[in-house]
Amino acid sequence: MTIDLPQETAAVRINRYEKAVHDADLATARRIAEALGVPLAFLYAETDTMAEAILTLGLLSKPEQRKAVADLKARLTQSVAARDKS
Repeated sequence: MTIDLPQETAAVRINRYEKAVHDADLATARRIAEALGVPLAFLYAETDTMAEAILTLGLLSKPEQRKAVADLKARLTQSVAARDKS
């Protein structure tokens, strides 16, 4: 993985980011995401499920992303309506 960190310190720095000893600044996080081939938001997801959703959406084209989000919103609306009826 190439993110323009010095070779001798890259592994240590990445490990510290992974263990939350240090936070990567936004520019570094963006370079890490690009090197991994994942959306930047993937690195900040709070759960594995959210990370998987972000990664999956990121693999779709922009029109497919909009449709997927619209479908999720429709499901949420239906779920809330059904819950309100009970």
